[in-house]
Amino acid sequence: MQTLSLSRTLISAAVASAFALVAVNASADLSSRYVDNDGDMVADVPSDESQWVDPDTLVFAYTPVEDPAVYADVWSGFLDHLSEATGKKVQFFPVQSNAAQQEALRAGRLHVAGFNTGGVPVAVNCGGFRPFAMMAAEDGSFGYEMEIITYPGSGIEAVEDLQGRQLAFTSETSNSGFRAPSALLRSEYGMEAGEDFETAFSGSHDNSILGVVNEDYDAAAIANSVGKRMISRGVVNEGDYDIIYTSQTFPTTAYGLANNLNPELAEKIQDAFFSYDWEGTALESEFANSGEAQFIPITYQENWAVIRTIADANGVTYDCD
Repeated sequence: MQTLSLSRTLISAAVASAFALVAVNASADLSSRYVDNDGDMVADVPSDESQWVDPDTLVFAYTPVEDPAVYADVWSGFLDHLSEATGKKVQFFPVQSNAAQQEALRAGRLHVAGFNTGGVPVAVNCGGFRPFAMMAAEDGSFGYEMEIITYPGSGIEAVEDLQGRQLAFTSETSNSGFRAPSALLRSEYGMEAGEDFETAFSGSHDNSILGVVNEDYDAAAIANSVGKRMISRGVVNEGDYDIIYTSQTFPTTAYGLANNLNPELAEKIQDAFFSYDWEGTALESEFANSGEAQFIPITYQENWAVIRTIADANGVTYDCD
């Protein structure tokens, strides 16, 4: 993948300091439907056992992608393992949008899920999502970067060249697809969406990448982990797009549970993630393309601090009720 005038770009020291200050003062912003008595910023399991659910069929959804059928196959082996570990049937739910996934969780139709980075705070605050795992490399390292990409010959060789051009975002809840680039373009370059450049919303990182490659968009903000996997699958090729900006590293998709699952079932689900043997699986084949090889434990309070502060910098609030 060619890179035009790219030196790895990090959030400026001034912005990072401001983000750190916000993080210190951050607190849970949960819907009134939930309580957080232990102070970990996620919804507690209901104290009233009558509110616990123990479904015959667990519904699992992975963050929306361009072709959900591909990921139904990718996750098939893991879901068989999850079924064996819990004694439940497990159904893959091919969500078409971030909004549909959030609504399914909030409505109680979704029990186990992987939410995209920027969507995790929405799921936590509005849907009672309890994140507990994330994919990581064999050495425990994890994360991805936001990239701004363009097609070769677009005339865009640096971020400043976006002036008067079109930049595609994915959705307003996406970290790398909207919130991070919006905050960074504003803070580092003084560029405002709708004023200094036109915007479009593609719906997913896959769509943004394909839109740039097909020259439907001048540029797009994407998660580079998605780009790597698309190249590995042959959906796009090395050199089909150029990178003009790379951010700091962010946490990737968080896996977690609805807060009202029976605690014994919830424990079995978590154990299934950490006991899964990736070797020789479709999950390994797909996610090795972005350097991932295992599930590791996480906490929303610690691992999502930078994402919450980016959301704060964008004025995001959670009016769930």
